[in-house]
Amino acid sequence: MISFDFDYYKPDSIDEAVTLFRSLSSMGKKPMYYAGGTEIITLGRLNLLYTNAVIDLKGISECNILAHNSDTLTIGASLTLAQLGMNHYFPLLANISKEIADHTSRLKITVGGNICGNIFYREAVLPFLLTDSQVLIAGKNGLQKNPINNVFCKTMQLENGEFIVQLQTQSKYIESPFVSIKRRQQWNVGYPLITVNSIKVENQIRVAIAGLCPFPFRSLKMESMLNRKELSTEEKVELAIQHLPQPILNDVEGSDEYRIFVLKNTLLDVVETLEGAGA
Repeated sequence: MISFDFDYYKPDSIDEAVTLFRSLSSMGKKPMYYAGGTEIITLGRLNLLYTNAVIDLKGISECNILAHNSDTLTIGASLTLAQLGMNHYFPLLANISKEIADHTSRLKITVGGNICGNIFYREAVLPFLLTDSQVLIAGKNGLQKNPINNVFCKTMQLENGEFIVQLQTQSKYIESPFVSIKRRQQWNVGYPLITVNSIKVENQIRVAIAGLCPFPFRSLKMESMLNRKELSTEEKVELAIQHLPQPILNDVEGSDEYRIFVLKNTLLDVVETLEGAGA
């Protein structure tokens, strides 16, 4: 049970949501946007989060869109992981969405909520980092579109009062060969040790990783090593590992040394699979 009371608002438009946030902030409230609400409930029960006003984004049509044309796939940030897991427009995103949390949770967790969440896995961001997706962000300065690799650095770099409206991905990327691997310490339940997503674009392998560090990431330096044609697969992986960001997680799910061991073997599988795939 949440130990605090809060006011609830459900705007019908982007402008109304932004205006509400600014108005509530000026009154000394601590408003929060939400669509699924799973983290508000979970962290609120643990007294790790507090708000006295929530702004529900599910009533905004632009946040619920799913549209695909010959050039671009547009995904509203309020779509749930369950919805994306059943959709075949973006196979890599569907694959990763189906493996986050359990089915009941996926019915509530939204793609925007997962990307902006406090839990460090945030695996839904991996396919968007790999595909150079664009993020449509709403705030006091109106709507702004930015490459996700410019505005996601360990976390989404949102200003106070901003929220994700949509994510847009070019069709040429979502049709690329891909590999999605989630390694757990045991069985097929619980939090993963690491999750690795990879695609092959223009004969180049791209890799994004969650669970290794306290943030998901894509490393261009690692990719550069993995694409050195003159090296063996083992040599490529060994060089890539030297460019890991820090710190490496060391927790109950697994030690830092064990995580790196698992990552090396996973990257070997990724490179061997994608080197033989079409580009």
